[in-house]
Amino acid sequence: MAAHDVVGACDPAFATVRDVLAAQLADGRQLGAALAVRVGDRHVVDIWGGHADPGRSRPWSADTVVNVWSTTKGVVALAFHMLVDRGLLDPDQPVRKYWPEFTNDTVLVRHLVSHRAGLAAFRTPTTAEELADWKLMITRLADTQPWWEPGTASGYHALTYGFLVGELIRRTTGNTVREFVQHEVADRAGADFSIGLSPTDNHRAATLVQPPPEDPAAFQALFAQLNPVALAVLTNPVVGPDQGNSAFWRAAEIPAANGHTTARGVAALYGAFAFGGVAGGQRLLGASQVERAREGQGACVDLVIGDAGLGGRESELGLGLWLSGEDGHYGPNPRAVGHDGFGGSFGLADPEAGLAIGHVMNLMGTVIADDPRKMELIDAVYSCL
Repeated sequence: MAAHDVVGACDPAFATVRDVLAAQLADGRQLGAALAVRVGDRHVVDIWGGHADPGRSRPWSADTVVNVWSTTKGVVALAFHMLVDRGLLDPDQPVRKYWPEFTNDTVLVRHLVSHRAGLAAFRTPTTAEELADWKLMITRLADTQPWWEPGTASGYHALTYGFLVGELIRRTTGNTVREFVQHEVADRAGADFSIGLSPTDNHRAATLVQPPPEDPAAFQALFAQLNPVALAVLTNPVVGPDQGNSAFWRAAEIPAANGHTTARGVAALYGAFAFGGVAGGQRLLGASQVERAREGQGACVDLVIGDAGLGGRESELGLGLWLSGEDGHYGPNPRAVGHDGFGGSFGLADPEAGLAIGHVMNLMGTVIADDPRKMELIDAVYSCL
């Protein structure tokens, strides 16, 4: 596929970015994808290409949405910081102050939002379908014995994050996290984003595809060496495209993993962290709260991502977003922040560069973090600044 087959708007100074996405589509590493880039108040890239379905019968369009898995978490973090900014949540208070049924006195609010609570996985066998039962999920988590001493380590809360932080949002606002994100975040910013997906929008949804591993033996060997926490996070329950494409998943409220959006929507909402708290021309956060979001919570080898995704490399979380760090997970600025989604989507915010990026796709990659397509696109954007 040639560059002209990628459609949408692209500032000539960012032609390299368009060419990289076109090459990824041409060589089969993307099935359908979209990329949006904002620099200050300019929308310099808003492009898409490929197909929304594996049969290649539906071209990706300007309003195609797709489940972005954990890229959702960055938007939930934005909602969290809005409540801190309003004085409704205090990161240094025990969770029990807001959620009295929560049994552990040592877990602080900041531990939930920075994946340091020790509640990365359920201890009770859990099915994917049970994730749609909010009351069941929060009851289990309120009673779960932490997998490690809270605050002493980071362990990626892949599915539990959304229930934990979402319940704090519900307790302090009276609204579900889906309602709060819709009305106070997405609608105010004019962003096409929702937790779950209305049946009326199903026709816009791209179909997720995950090819089998190129080396099944190596894939099995990876799982065989995982520590108990990582294994529980990734297998209890197992979720993937079959779940992400299902009616139950789209109808559910799973705020760690079932946000549906466009690349434009991701860039708009992550842009709040890049542009001093402003998204879509609306102030969602004070600039000082953006800086609080970037406060590192301690570099370490994450018990899940480090073991299964980053090969033992250290990484560091702020309050709800990953710091780019010296390894450049989100570009050359160590203090840039972002979040990957399972399979390759991502959002990025770099306040120093005045930059926000959103990328969505439906052909899922095989790595948990730093998908090669992501890194190519980020490198291309920074080369054009």
